[in-house]
Amino acid sequence: MRLDKYLSQSTDFSRKEVRRYLKLGEVTLNGEEVRDPAMHVDEINDEIYLSGYPIEAPGEKYLMLNKPLGCVCANHDGTHPTVLSLIDLPRANELIICGRLDVDTTGLVLITTDGQWAHKVTSPKHKTGKLYEVVTADPIPESAVDKFANGMKLINDNIKTKPAELHITAENEAEVILTEGRYHQVKRMFGAIGNKVEELHRTRIGNIHLDEELELGEYRFLTPEEIDSIQ
Repeated sequence: MRLDKYLSQSTDFSRKEVRRYLKLGEVTLNGEEVRDPAMHVDEINDEIYLSGYPIEAPGEKYLMLNKPLGCVCANHDGTHPTVLSLIDLPRANELIICGRLDVDTTGLVLITTDGQWAHKVTSPKHKTGKLYEVVTADPIPESAVDKFANGMKLINDNIKTKPAELHITAENEAEVILTEGRYHQVKRMFGAIGNKVEELHRTRIGNIHLDEELELGEYRFLTPEEIDSIQ
């Protein structure tokens, strides 16, 4: 593919605007400055940067992010940094965040440009399980396993939650798998049994596991296998 076509299809810039950036020396190909709009590029293997930003091949984008504390899952926020502010890509503020994690919750967030794929991740109809690691203030009673499995009514909510899996891993620790995403749901479910969540971390969505090599605040593109696992 021609370099100017690659850049125009991967960004919002017209071919005319792309050529202007090329003339200004704002484009690099595999670390070397390039100015020829007709240069052929390899969409898979070449590394192309525009004004210091990596330019991915045309097409939908799919990423996983390890969300840190104090960061919100929103496109804009006047108080806290957003997860999209951590994404070093052109037009990052236009990306779709697949579901939400609270400001004090860490872990796996999926981000994409593909609205249909995002809907599959978030819609309860698709029953995409989300795995959370929980640390609570008080010991977790065995009776909570059945309560989670049977669904429960939350405070100020007359509709029972869908069945959830609760696996107690230590006196004050557990894993919870949800197929829906109500507001503060994990915290409210533990609140309904008289306990308080002290720490909450999401490690899996469907069959996509949080990459252990990602530090808090880091992200990477999903593999084709990870993308296709969301049905």
